[in-house]
Amino acid sequence: MSGRLTDEVVLVTGAARGIGRAVAAKAAEEGAAVALLDILADELAGTTEEIRKTGATVAAAVGDITDEDSVRRSVASLTEELGKPITVLVNNAGKNAYADATQMTVEEWDSVFDVDLKGAWLMARQVLPAMIAARHGSIVNIASIHSNLTTAGMFPYAAAKSGLVGMTRSLALDVAPHDVRVNAVSPGFIGTDLLEEFFDTIPGARDSALQVHPLGRIGTPENVAEVVCFLASGAAAFVTGANWSVDGGLGIRYA
Repeated sequence: MSGRLTDEVVLVTGAARGIGRAVAAKAAEEGAAVALLDILADELAGTTEEIRKTGATVAAAVGDITDEDSVRRSVASLTEELGKPITVLVNNAGKNAYADATQMTVEEWDSVFDVDLKGAWLMARQVLPAMIAARHGSIVNIASIHSNLTTAGMFPYAAAKSGLVGMTRSLALDVAPHDVRVNAVSPGFIGTDLLEEFFDTIPGARDSALQVHPLGRIGTPENVAEVVCFLASGAAAFVTGANWSVDGGLGIRYA
């Protein structure tokens, strides 16, 4: 099997479902060996089996990206099973937030930033030494349209995703001398469980979302996966520190 990601080893966090699952499947289709990491054991097993049936090389680990020891163990086990170091990291795992800034507890704040920001750093820190040593690697962080535009009722999600885009730029500069690239992708309304959670939480959100999209439809996880795999590949060899919107044009229009 050959493609844009032949000979790459692609690690996807939050790979059990949604965008992460689509990215892992597309990366495998593009010729990569794929490493899947998620905290949802049953769904992760299902995704792993589906990719394995295609003939792709795949390994999976149940782990928590917010826990330093878990990240270390997970990356080590995946690397050992695949027999190669990680060359592409897709930081996809994330969570929504619906808090009142005056009522939110410190623990609730930390739980959002642990998943949406700190976890991405812990994962990057774990895989970067091998990338730097090989002078070859790519990181793609899954941010959100909320890094630039947001809506009431989702505090502090925009802050966390803005931080992830900022981390993307900062890290891209630091590792560029080692021929390692770091980019972000900011999906808009994509048909995932997290979007359904948003629609269920914000009254009228589903109808209003469809009305304001220039393309008149909600995106699919596969739409995002195509962009992620392009940015991860050598086809995007001169792209780093960028934040690519995959939002059906939502971010370019007046409210």
